[in-house]
Amino acid sequence: MTTQQKTKLISLTETAAQAINELITERQLEGYGLRIFVSGGGCSGYQYGMSLDNTPIENDTIMEQFGVKLLIDDVSIEYLSGATVDFVTTEHGTGFQIDNPNPLPASSCGCGTSGEEKASHACSCGTGGGSCGCGC
Repeated sequence: MTTQQKTKLISLTETAAQAINELITERQLEGYGLRIFVSGGGCSGYQYGMSLDNTPIENDTIMEQFGVKLLIDDVSIEYLSGATVDFVTTEHGTGFQIDNPNPLPASSCGCGTSGEEKASHACSCGTGGGSCGCGC
């Protein structure tokens, strides 16, 4: 069973929504939304991930903003509450960026760089990249 949330636990900018809708249209993935998650741990530390998904899992939080469905699992929502997803252009290219006011847990062996005061992470999904755990 999924949980339908009416509040904005995660904010999606209009620019990000347009980029997601373009990806969904380009790839003919009607009915898909954006899954946002936190994964990892260990020496690699935690990282953000995104993928286009149309299969909610048990205990997902599902929201819709600017016509885009967002799916977040129950573990990741704890780390992502209050975060903003944007689509930005930088000197390194274009991609999705998560601005998160919450620190991600430090790596379990002390050799990672997560656990900063404020985490911001750029992801180049759909723009020739695909790094940072993005599956979109």
